[in-house]
Amino acid sequence: MKRSYLGVIILAAILMMNIVFTQYMVHQYYYENYVNVLIFGGLNIVLFPLAVFAYKKTINMRA
Repeated sequence: MKRSYLGVIILAAILMMNIVFTQYMVHQYYYENYVNVLIFGGLNIVLFPLAVFAYKKTINMRA
């Protein structure tokens, strides 16, 4: 079976974006920029299904 690191790299990039967006969201909440908090919170919510999709694609590539 051939190893593919592309799925791992994609999932790591999504995780990194999730961490960055969460940090921005907390920072903006501290400075009371609530519109930006909603934007980054929404981006966090969008990243979750994207990560699940990437995970399922990675599993299907292996099989």
